[in-house]
Amino acid sequence: MNPSKLFSRLQELRKQIQYHNYRYYVLNDPIISDYEYDQLYAELVAIEQEHPEWITPDSPTQRVGGLVAERFEKVQHPVPILSLSNAFTKAEVQEWFERIAKLDERVREADFIVEPKIDGLTVVLHYQDGVFQRGATRGDGMVGEDVTANLRTIKALPLKIPVSAQNTIKVPTSLVVRGEVFITMQDFEQLNRRLEEMGEKTYLNPRNTASGSLRQLDPRITATRPLTLLTYDIVSMEGEPPKTQSELLEMLYDFGFPVVENRYCANLNEVFEAYDNFLRRRDELGYEADGVVIKLNDIVLAQQLGVVGKDPRGAIAFKYPAREVSTKLLSIGVNVGRTGVLTPYAILSPVEIGGVIVKQATLHNFDFIAQKDIRIGDVVLIKRAGDVIPYVIGPIIEQRDGDEQVFVPPKNCPVCDQPVEHLEGEVAWYCVNAACPAQVVRNIEHFVSRSAMDIVGVGINLVEQFVQAGLLSDAADLYRLNREDLLQLEGFAEKKAENVLQAIASSKKQSLARLIIGLGIRGVGEVVAADLAQRFKSLDALMSATLEELQSIEGIGPNTAQAIVDWFRQPRNRELLAKLRSAGVWPVEEEIKQDEIKQVFAGKTFVVTGGLQRFTREEVKEFIEKRGGRVTESVSKKTDYVLVGQNPGSKLEKARALNIPVLDEAQFLEMAEK
Repeated sequence: MNPSKLFSRLQELRKQIQYHNYRYYVLNDPIISDYEYDQLYAELVAIEQEHPEWITPDSPTQRVGGLVAERFEKVQHPVPILSLSNAFTKAEVQEWFERIAKLDERVREADFIVEPKIDGLTVVLHYQDGVFQRGATRGDGMVGEDVTANLRTIKALPLKIPVSAQNTIKVPTSLVVRGEVFITMQDFEQLNRRLEEMGEKTYLNPRNTASGSLRQLDPRITATRPLTLLTYDIVSMEGEPPKTQSELLEMLYDFGFPVVENRYCANLNEVFEAYDNFLRRRDELGYEADGVVIKLNDIVLAQQLGVVGKDPRGAIAFKYPAREVSTKLLSIGVNVGRTGVLTPYAILSPVEIGGVIVKQATLHNFDFIAQKDIRIGDVVLIKRAGDVIPYVIGPIIEQRDGDEQVFVPPKNCPVCDQPVEHLEGEVAWYCVNAACPAQVVRNIEHFVSRSAMDIVGVGINLVEQFVQAGLLSDAADLYRLNREDLLQLEGFAEKKAENVLQAIASSKKQSLARLIIGLGIRGVGEVVAADLAQRFKSLDALMSATLEELQSIEGIGPNTAQAIVDWFRQPRNRELLAKLRSAGVWPVEEEIKQDEIKQVFAGKTFVVTGGLQRFTREEVKEFIEKRGGRVTESVSKKTDYVLVGQNPGSKLEKARALNIPVLDEAQFLEMAEK
């Protein structure tokens, strides 16, 4: 690039960085990711290093930080609160080491402290005679904002030191500590859930939420936010300061401050090992960290190395691969899962995150798109945590140009073109067509499972093999399989084919309740299926059931009743039933006369936990139901008895807590014979 164009680029970079500093530090509303900001800044530094004669006092590289907002009282820091230069590779860290080693040979024998670089808001805490007096934001590094009242609401911050009365360590008359205010990932997710439930706007990320919360004019608002604190530096103190970073952290800990996790490293190789360890554990820390800070353990040596521009030479930030960037949302696609749930996903302008080119990201569900007001054509923030699928955080509304389009959820399944279902009060949208190609493998796998038709020897692998061979389009096609069909498949011989066909034929004798389970109607499990079989006795009657009739059955609510009605209305599902009837899979529940089996459990609700000697779980359920009782999965105040076998689970403890009668198998059988 010729000098004229390079100088123009330098001026443009300065304008962009100053604008993004303003949005980040003053408005708390950035429109680019940290990674993109770092790249702009690195480009500016490179140009100024090539042309030092172009450096001016107003360049972002010559100032310590961002701007100061006008609404808080200003606080002059006792010394500049510096930031750090960044490294993105181990080679760049090695270059930093070599540079400072040339300035002072003692560096080559130095040891280090490595700490996570918390993605929060820097604060400066002033103590006088051990009592917290004032707290300020970092601001521009020279002057910050007085947020004392808000900091007092943070329970992690000690109002008086030392915290422990047994600690005899001498507290300096004057002490200024540096730390980071942030919100843990768990607290951030809980906060957003509460806001969603109240119908309020949710936040994009923990860092901006923490910053905005700490800079509220009303401390009562700050007190409602789950802010916390970690400390990592002593800015100034009266008396003899610690000579090493490890001693400094130990002193903070002894005073009662929450101290950042850290690793002692004897040399640079151990520093790289510590970096790799923190990177692997990135999602286990509980808070957002965008890298590690590498510090010379020898504080005196670090200070003697001095500062270059705004960066102290004795420390460097080694950044993690980016996990949050912005890109354009080109379109929104819709996947149909194996259970029929429709899931939207973002089709993106390709962008690199953490060394991976990302073209798609999840959008969670249709409610999420509406709540975040995500539109096709938006510039959106996306995140990739660990190895999980990237997801969209939200739109950057300030970058809209008016051409964005509001997304409308599909009325028909994008795979089978059948109408989709969305029940009021539920997040998910469903395709309820049992023959939908996107669901067929999962539906048949459920149909043959032990709790449904119990077709022994036919599992997910065989189902996938049958579907891929074109032998099955729905569960009813199982009963059309023949010997010739199976022998043409890989892995099948005479004996295996005979066993599979025999298992399929035997399943025709299964009960109506098991067949209802096998149909895979949303919300219909073992308990509801048994209730439906007892009430309607046949699929013919169940197909004609009204919403009112279904809701009159205990345990069936309006959503489940609607799901049952909608399932039987589907033409493709009616075709499946016709094929089952034609194959002879059409069980009818026999009427049980009251005098044949005594209804000793009439009106009683049982919960079974642990392994029984005389019954399988399905057998004991049938045994209870034939005697008028019902079996549920969870213990509640409505439970009459808990039947306990070997190795019972937590249900036994809950039964005892609720004073619900507990029966062993012998007591249960004795009750049944009365």
